[in-house]
Amino acid sequence: MENNERLTMTIPEFAKATGCSRNLAYLLARQNKLPVPVIYVGDKRMVVSRKAVEKLLSEVGEL
Repeated sequence: MENNERLTMTIPEFAKATGCSRNLAYLLARQNKLPVPVIYVGDKRMVVSRKAVEKLLSEVGEL
């Protein structure tokens, strides 16, 4: 990881990385059904761990 890379990604960034729609990603995040934990920042902002997403995608690639 580069020093300037954020440790989290937004829900739209998650959607792009996983190939799902932004709307579906937000829906699943609100329902706590994403395959990675959702981190709430304040009342509305949701982010996910970049490492968790990278791990998820690497595991899927091994199938």
